Amino acid sequence: QVQLVESGGGLVQTGGSLRLSCTASGRTFNMYAMGWFRQAPGKEREFVEAIRWNGSRYYADSVKGRFTISRDNAKNTVFLQMNSLKPEDTAVYYCAQQGGNYYSTDSREYDNWGQGTQVTVSS
Repeated sequence: QVQLVESGGGLVQTGGSLRLSCTASGRTFNMYAMGWFRQAPGKEREFVEAIRWNGSRYYADSVKGRFTISRDNAKNTVFLQMNSLKPEDTAVYYCAQQGGNYYSTDSREYDNWGQGTQVTVSS
């Protein structure tokens, strides 16, 4: 059974930084793409950024130049470094593991999810 455990959320002021972590267990980590999604109150879950097994990344335009995803396959962990945070980044952030290793921003292509971690950016 796959488990994804996130950490690192919290409250930060506009312009601040946070680093989210997600550690996976239960499946060979380096065979699958990993992604981060977020969901703000009253809004649909949206794609943030993802990384394939070889480190290639793709991201939403809204976080370009501010967020960076990375992975440590030896530690079964994926990170999301978030800089220059804005109030509109406030959301619950979810780590997700894809069912394969391909390009996808569609949450339906991700079959394992963490419990979510709250990120709040104050103005």
